[in-house]
Amino acid sequence: MALGAAAVLAPVQAHAVETCEGTPGNGNAKLILEATTMHNTVGEVAFTIYPDDKKRFLAKGAKLARARVSAANPRACFWLKPGYYAIAQYHDENSDHDFNRTLFMPKEGFGFSNDAPTSIGLPSFESARTALPASGTVVRMKMRYRR
Repeated sequence: MALGAAAVLAPVQAHAVETCEGTPGNGNAKLILEATTMHNTVGEVAFTIYPDDKKRFLAKGAKLARARVSAANPRACFWLKPGYYAIAQYHDENSDHDFNRTLFMPKEGFGFSNDAPTSIGLPSFESARTALPASGTVVRMKMRYRR
C-alpha cells in the first residue's frame, strides 16, 4: 500500500488511551483511533473496524470491532493483529446508536480511515484501507458534516 502525503498515520504515543478493546500480547498491535474536527462534544463517537475484506466493508453485521466513546474525548483503542483494516466513524449526537440520515444526506458527522473521499455515495474499500504495523499506530480521521 503506497502512503501518500494525505495518509493520517503516526507512531503510537506514550500517553496512549488507558483502556483498550481486545487483549494485548499474542502478537497484537495497539491501534488508537481519534476523531478530529468535531462540531461539538454532545453524544458519542462510534468507531467501527472492518477486516481486510472488500465484501465486508460497511456491510451490516460484518464489523470486526466497535467502540463507542464520549464525544468529549473522541478516542478509542484496540488490540488487533497487525495487518490491514478499514475504519468508519460517526458522531452519534443523540446517542441513539443509529447513524441518522435524511433520504439523501447524513444528519450526523462521519468519517473514514485515510479520510477516504465520499463526494457521492460511500468511499471505496481501497481508499479506506489502512495498515496496522506490529509497532502499533494512531489513525486520526476528520469528522465530516453535511448539514
